Parts: sequence; structure tokens; C-alpha cells
Amino acid sequence: MAPPPPRLIDALLDPARYPHAVAKVELMETHGAWVLLAGVHAYKIKKPVRLPFMDFGTLALRRAACQAEVRLNRRFETSDPASHLYLGALPIVGPADQPRWGEPGKDDEQAIEWAVHMHRFDEAQRLDHLCASGALKPEHLTSLAQRMASFQAAAAVATADAAADTLAFARDNLTTLRKGLTDASDAALIEQLSEWTESGFTQRAPQLAQRLVEGRVREGHGDLHLANLVLIGGDVVPFDGIEFNDSLRWIDVASDMAFVWMDLLDHDQPGLANGLLSDWLDASGDTSAPDVLPFFAVYRALVRAKVAVIRSTQAGADVAASLQEARGYAALARRIAHPPAPQLVITHGLSGSGKTWASSRWLQAESSGRAVRLRSDVERKRLHGLSATQVSGSGLNTGLYSPQAHGDTYAHLLERTGHLLREGWSVLVDGAFLRRHERESFGALAQAVACPFHILATEAPLDVLRERITTRLERGGDASEATVAVLEQQLGWLEPLSADERARCLPVAP
Repeated sequence: MAPPPPRLIDALLDPARYPHAVAKVELMETHGAWVLLAGVHAYKIKKPVRLPFMDFGTLALRRAACQAEVRLNRRFETSDPASHLYLGALPIVGPADQPRWGEPGKDDEQAIEWAVHMHRFDEAQRLDHLCASGALKPEHLTSLAQRMASFQAAAAVATADAAADTLAFARDNLTTLRKGLTDASDAALIEQLSEWTESGFTQRAPQLAQRLVEGRVREGHGDLHLANLVLIGGDVVPFDGIEFNDSLRWIDVASDMAFVWMDLLDHDQPGLANGLLSDWLDASGDTSAPDVLPFFAVYRALVRAKVAVIRSTQAGADVAASLQEARGYAALARRIAHPPAPQLVITHGLSGSGKTWASSRWLQAESSGRAVRLRSDVERKRLHGLSATQVSGSGLNTGLYSPQAHGDTYAHLLERTGHLLREGWSVLVDGAFLRRHERESFGALAQAVACPFHILATEAPLDVLRERITTRLERGGDASEATVAVLEQQLGWLEPLSADERARCLPVAP
């Protein structure tokens, strides 16, 4: 059984100890904190533990950690006051068996302990719970992808000495797993993952160093998995970011996204993982992230495996369940390290025919969890220094939509697609592909890399196309700037699919 809580925590289970209405106080525990759920408030008190990656051994360290947790997690607040979860760091004063909540600044010196004071949120809206109940939707993860891209663009940029030593942390994970998982089959898998980690890091080291130079290493969240994300008012809000170890927080932005991507795979949601990553790439413009994300995802899976092994050694733990959880994460790491063969899919259709909608449906149905979408509208804007939804002001056949820009966009798409396929990613290219030679160039690429090639063709009556285009322009906020005049011009460019191309067409989901 777990040890009883100390006198202070036991005393704070009394509803009368709180300055607001509380019917009952519930206690939750993690390896580093006691969390008291009291009415519409929550109070997190750090445990006086000393671990290799976390030191709360003194009151001064716990006070600093509480204050850091508030500061760091307030960075994820939105304009909605309901997302303002972190209220402050509170001193606790008085004897341990008769404590009272102090006033920050006034009672700091008399504090016997410190707590993080939070608004309590609906636990059912945590993303791991939504996922388990089947209520987690693609639009929720689009919200997260866009929020994280905006957050990362504004986050503090790491200097060379602040960046995490990823390989050292990865090796530490494997060392813990070797000690905790001792069956012969476990040992063989751990050694496979160790070899993959060492060779993968050697291969990616120059690219990781370049990403540091480019400002892709920032002060991030550090623990971005589904249980640390909550849906509030339609927006996904991160919470409980790492405050106790700077090296676990100053990380490559792809490492933060790899954690939630991996967690979606662990929850058997590859389609949601595909959508999350594609939306984040569109929002961030981080074109080199897919090269390093699998390395970080394996690392993140092994972090979770290590945590499960550590949990198995603690008092009151279900040892068998914890070790089984660790084995599950190790198996997931192997699947990420050795993905299935990729495939290439392109869309075909006039503006307004539903290509982006159909491609989103395909992403959600694609079961490998290793697929990304490239949108011609987004990539065209990136080539001209614009964000995905920024309005270019280009007219018909001018600016971003000149014949030269059109050719440059498709050449860029072809180059990026080839790179991603060779990196083991299935790719869906969302573009009009009205001309046969454009389709043939991508078919030739698929043949060159020996991967399957398919077409997702969408159609709609002309009056429907015109109505959709007009509505989209009035609504705004979309990467496409196609007008009805563009549609009329496309009708002259359209080269129908050949019989061979029709044979490659996938069914379009209803």
C-alpha cells in the first residue's frame, strides 16, 4: 500500500481549511506532487523528493519550482479567461497540523510550504479522456497545432549552452529500461532500440545542430502528451509544462510535437496523429521537422517506458501492470523506428471541388500514422515568404498565381515529396493537378522510389463550385485565394484523367 500522506497534506484534506466553499477535498498523487482538488480550485504541493532529473529537496527549491510553474504555464493562456488556469504560487503558514493559506509577498518568510494555486478544470475534457471516449476530434488537434505553432514562434530561443543534450537523456532512458525489463525478449528489444538511437543520432546530429542555429530550439512545454492538454471553450490548452529541469524544457520544437504525436499513436489514433502533424507543419512552416520527428518520437516513447519502470519500484505499485506498460511503449518505439513502406497520393480537381476536405478524410483513414499532407496553396505562399493564411493580393495570372509561380510551386512540391518519401513518410499532395504532365511527374517520382501511387479525384457541378468559392472568400482564413475567375480559367486547363489514371483513383469518402 502507498504510505499515508504527511501531516500537512492530511490537515489540508479538511474542507474547513479553505477560504472558499468546499464540500470535499480529493487527493491525487504523482511521483513529484500532491494535488488537492477543493471545489473549483486545485492546489499542487511539491513532494520533497530528490531524483536524478528533479530536485525538490529544500523549501527554497520547492518555492522556486512553484513560482516557475506558474510563470511557464501562463504562457499557454488564451484570450478566454477560462483558460487562465494558473492563479499563482501560495505560501502555506502555521503549524503543519493546523495550516492556513498565506498571502504572497506578505507571508513568504513564514511559509512552511508552497503550493501552485489553479482553477480546477473538467477532468473529462482532458485529451486523454476525450480520446478514450471517442470524443477527440480532428478540429481539436487543429486548434492545438495552430496554438503550438504560434506559441513556438514567440517562445524564447535557446543558446547553444541551453539546448538539451538529447542523446544523454535518451541513453539514460535505455539504462533505466535495461535495469527494469530483464526478460530475454525485453533485453533484445532494448538493445535494438539502443543501436537505432545511437545510429539515428549520429545521422541526424548535423541537422539537429543546424536546427539549433536556425532557432528551432526554444523554451517549450517539455511534457506535451494528451493528459497535459485540456479542451476549454473549444480550444486545446496545454498545462503542467516542465518547470523542474531546464534541460527538459529547452528543446527542439519538433520534440514537443513528437510527444503528442507519439501519444496519439499509443492511443491507436494514427489518423489524428496524421492530421495534427500536417496542420502543425502548415502553421509553422517547419519543413525539416519530419526528418527529426521520428527520432524524438522514439525518445518520447522511451521516456514513458522509463516512467513506467520507475513507477513499478514505488511503494504500492502494481508491478506487473507498470512493467507491461513499459513494454508497450518499447514496442511502440520499435514501430516508429521501423515504419511501413510509404505511398504517394495526389489530388485532382477544380477549385472548390472538395480536394482539401477529401484529403483530410484520407489522412484520418490512413492507418500507418506516418503520413503528411502538402497543400499547394500553403507551399506557394511559403515560397513567397507568406504565412499559410496571409492574403497575397495577387490577381489573375500575376504574383503568386503567375505561370512562373505555378511552375515553381509544383517543382517545390515534387522536391519536398521526394525527400519525405525517402524519409519514410507517406505523402498526400493537395493540389489541382489539372494538367497531365504535372500528374505524370509525380507518378514518375513514385516509380523512382518504388512506392504505390494513387489519385484522389474530386468533382462537383459548376454552380456548386462557384458557390463554394464565393463562400470561402467571404469567410476568409483559408490558404486558397482562388476566385470564380480562376475557376473559369481552370476549365480551359483541365486535362481529364486517362483510363490508366482512373484505375489509380481512390474512392472519395462521403
